[in-house]
Parts: sequence; structure tokens; C-alpha cells
Amino acid sequence: MVWVKRGGDGAVVSVSLEADEQHPQQADPDDSGVQGFLQALAGSETLAGSDLPLVRVIEDLIDLLIEKDVIRFTDLPDAAQEKLMRRRSMRASSASLDLLCGGDELI
Repeated sequence: MVWVKRGGDGAVVSVSLEADEQHPQQADPDDSGVQGFLQALAGSETLAGSDLPLVRVIEDLIDLLIEKDVIRFTDLPDAAQEKLMRRRSMRASSASLDLLCGGDELI
């Protein structure tokens, strides 16, 4: 949770990790007001916002390099192998859930 200060119109004008006199109201970090405040600070295109699509590109690139025998999965550091396996498992689970829901979105 975070603590916020709101302006006269109810908009978040300040955010803190700790409660104090200036930040009396508790809010969820995913609250739209908090997110709007953070986006305004960071600008429209944040580095963190571009990370998720780039991660997908890197995963696909690694898979392509393995498929073309340019690298072997075991050539990667153990930590990288674990992270890739965890992501593959999550993607497989997500795909099976999409089949159940009938989602027809393309990646």
C-alpha cells in the first residue's frame, strides 16, 4: 500500500511509501489515481512500460536461436534457464486458459 495526498478536486498530487501528515490517505498502488500520478511523473512512454513487449521479443529470439542450432538451451546460465522455463510454463498455462475462454487475440 501507498499513502497519498489529494488535491481539492480529489486527484492524487503526492505519493509516499509511509503515512505522515502530508499523506494521510492509504491507497492501492494499482489505484487509477496513483497510476495516473506516476505516469504523469514518468511521461507517456516509460522504460518500464516498454519492458514487457521487449521481454516477449527476447524470448522469441532465444527460441529462434535454439531452433536454428545457433545456441543450445544449456549454453545459457542456470538462472536464465530457470527464468525461461518459468516463463514458458506461464505462457503454456495462459494458452490453455485462453482455449477455455475462447479468446482469439493474436500476440
